[in-house]
Amino acid sequence: MAFSLQSDIIILRSLEPEDLSFLYQCENNTNNWKVSNTLTPYSKYILKQYIENSHLDIYSAKQLRLIIESKSIGKSIGAIDLFDFDPHHQRAGIGILIEKNEDRMKGFANSALHLLIEYCFTHLKMNQLYCNIGESNKASIKLFTKVGFVQMSEKKNWLKVENGWESELSFQLINNKIQNSKLK
Repeated sequence: MAFSLQSDIIILRSLEPEDLSFLYQCENNTNNWKVSNTLTPYSKYILKQYIENSHLDIYSAKQLRLIIESKSIGKSIGAIDLFDFDPHHQRAGIGILIEKNEDRMKGFANSALHLLIEYCFTHLKMNQLYCNIGESNKASIKLFTKVGFVQMSEKKNWLKVENGWESELSFQLINNKIQNSKLK
């Protein structure tokens, strides 16, 4: 059985071979590229290799991708990632995607974020998580600040966007009892 974490509304689970079409759709949706810093499409071959190697331990791969599955509709709706995992400094970056607009603003991302934070702080014994968000991505800023991430910096004119430049905001969540109480 695959690794999974659950809430009332979602399951976070490890990648399965059946996720190839869903990943292909997510990774090649050009609307997602501006938040994932992607400039070129991914082939099914490359994504199949990625899935085949997803069994690697986070300590060797330095990343973890979990599929967000809705319990009510029984299908994959997004993904949540840990990246740049640094076991020495006990930190990692975090990113989340809910693929379709009709699945957004329903609590799925919030639930997934809570589960992953708890997993990181409880099981991986991490000290901190961070994320970088374009200043125009108000929904993501609201999501991360709602669970306790604090803005630490602003990189001015960091991201090239359609009509010029935008700043990127950096957020951080430290593993301590005060922060953890916000997750409950």
